Amino acid sequence: MNKAIADHNRAAGMGNAGIAALLSAIFMGLGQMYNRQWAKGIIFLLAELVSLYLIVTSLAYNLWGLITLGEQPAHMEKIGRLYRNVPGDHSIFMMIYGLVALLYIGLLVCFYIANIKDAYRIGKRRERGEKVNTFRETWRLLGNQGFPYVLLTLPAIGVLVFTILPIIFMVLMAFTNYSAPDHIPPKSLVDWVGLRTFTNLVTLDAWSHTFVGVFTWTIIWAVVATVTTYFGGILVALLIEQRGIKFKGFWRTLFILPYAIPQFISLLVMRNLLNYQFGPVNQYLRLMGFGGVPWLNDPFWAKVTVIMVNMWIGIPVSMILVLGVLTAIPRDLYEAAEVDGATGFQKFRNITMPFVLFQTAPILIMQFAGNINNFNVIFLLTNGLPANGDYAYAGSTDLLVTWLYKLTLDNQRYNFASAIGIIIFIIIAAFSLYNYRRSRSFKEEDMIQ
Repeated sequence: MNKAIADHNRAAGMGNAGIAALLSAIFMGLGQMYNRQWAKGIIFLLAELVSLYLIVTSLAYNLWGLITLGEQPAHMEKIGRLYRNVPGDHSIFMMIYGLVALLYIGLLVCFYIANIKDAYRIGKRRERGEKVNTFRETWRLLGNQGFPYVLLTLPAIGVLVFTILPIIFMVLMAFTNYSAPDHIPPKSLVDWVGLRTFTNLVTLDAWSHTFVGVFTWTIIWAVVATVTTYFGGILVALLIEQRGIKFKGFWRTLFILPYAIPQFISLLVMRNLLNYQFGPVNQYLRLMGFGGVPWLNDPFWAKVTVIMVNMWIGIPVSMILVLGVLTAIPRDLYEAAEVDGATGFQKFRNITMPFVLFQTAPILIMQFAGNINNFNVIFLLTNGLPANGDYAYAGSTDLLVTWLYKLTLDNQRYNFASAIGIIIFIIIAAFSLYNYRRSRSFKEEDMIQ
């Protein structure tokens, strides 16, 4: 009978592959069963039955919760002379459960498409008269050729659940009114507000003034901190590698010590050393007849101080990188330049610097991106202070990332913090991609000039 059906379908222009794909599109597993792969077909069939059960019992409700973010907040209900708490919808939990449901349905769609492709591929093999693998042979093939994919499946699921899902959740919060004091679940519901958070960030006086000020200081800080540590590291490395310098190992060890000590210890020690009233630095300045310097108390001096401290911590990293590059530059180039009468500066400009930039340009871009998000130096050294009365929930030395931290943990302004997080990502991604693609390290990665 199956042969008669197959002959009829072939006469109608549909082969085994088309029939199997159509059956699998109607219901997962039917195409595999048509191809006489019974065990595989049962697995696909059970997967769709379980998914349909989950969709009917919970996933549909979770998707509804993602759309509405709840309809009934928690409230107190009077029963006789007493009041009891009536639980309501928790908008944030509903958003999370909705995202999980959306992720599951997305994976199910991928599995559904793979089921159709598998049925079509096996059907094509049957049309060509080739042998179709049994379930045991398929399992053995999966254990051999597909073994790397099997091992990568669990990490991929982990990335989806613990990385991509939280990122999507953070992005979605920017399009809600999730903030204190009026929209904090479970007492109150959270609503979708579209782009209102972004418009408030740039139009409301207090928020716009704070955003422009913090954003400007973040860019200035990132540029100055990157340039000073990078070229400071080059300078130190060149001085150590100069001919005639003795005890080079000692100098390398001495300059690497600030990097070897845990950063938070160094920053907290520097914070105490630079204390205006009791810090040893100001004490010695006063003994020598100078007034104390408001290192961390004045907005201008606080910004200068964090840049200097960052140089002390960051120069050793650049120094190590440049020392490795300098050892790889052929000495013949310098000897040829000396024969041609080149000065020391000309050798540095035409030989040393091109080699150093070629090798370290991607790292330089990474350092700039890292300085935009350099939370430790600002938070541990100044905590964003001194205070600025014109700013909303930010201090004079706050970066976007430390402002985001204060908005989230200290003030529960989650929607504004999420919007700032999106802006930080756009800035870093755009700058990094643009500059890396323009660098010689990307264009000439197969050769060194």
